Amino acid sequence: MVFKKKDKFNTLLSEIALNMKEGAHYFADYKLKNVSDLKIFSETMKNYETKGDTFVHEVIKELNNAFITPIEREDILHLAMSLDDVLDGIEHCAALFEMYSITQADDFMLKFVDAIKNCSDEIVKSIELLSSKKLLNIRDHAIKIKDYESKCDNVLRQSIKHLFSIEKDPIRIIQYKEIYENLEDIADSCQSVANTLETIIMKNA
Repeated sequence: MVFKKKDKFNTLLSEIALNMKEGAHYFADYKLKNVSDLKIFSETMKNYETKGDTFVHEVIKELNNAFITPIEREDILHLAMSLDDVLDGIEHCAALFEMYSITQADDFMLKFVDAIKNCSDEIVKSIELLSSKKLLNIRDHAIKIKDYESKCDNVLRQSIKHLFSIEKDPIRIIQYKEIYENLEDIADSCQSVANTLETIIMKNA
């Protein structure tokens, strides 16, 4: 059984996905100029994350109250949670920028962020297709998400190799390495969304 028209679960998943996309685009496009910008950056990302948590709690509440669900309960919950993980990771990364007073993203960070932003676009397109019951069409977007994640694996290796070759300050090495790894974790979370979508396709298409 697949989604019928616009039910409450479909609406909530769309809201979670769109909020995640807005957060990812804000994260990617925000121009840091000085340390005071970092506080605005971090607090705004926290607001996106809090809003996302509210939507997830609403999904859980609706699942507890629903007699019949359009697709399996665990798939709805898993999709909502995996979408939330992406935003949690982005919010945590913004907090790291503020904590370490990093106002200038390097080329490696920009590559990560661009891939994450692109993943967020593909995820929203996938959720829209889920709404309209075009499940098989989701696969192309899931493949693109996995391609972006694979590119991030390569960026992580390059970034850490470069970091150890040019940076002499051990504290800076620790800080930048943590941010690179956090960004790659966000890409992994995007891939988890793609995997969950593929499971839903397999069960319902």
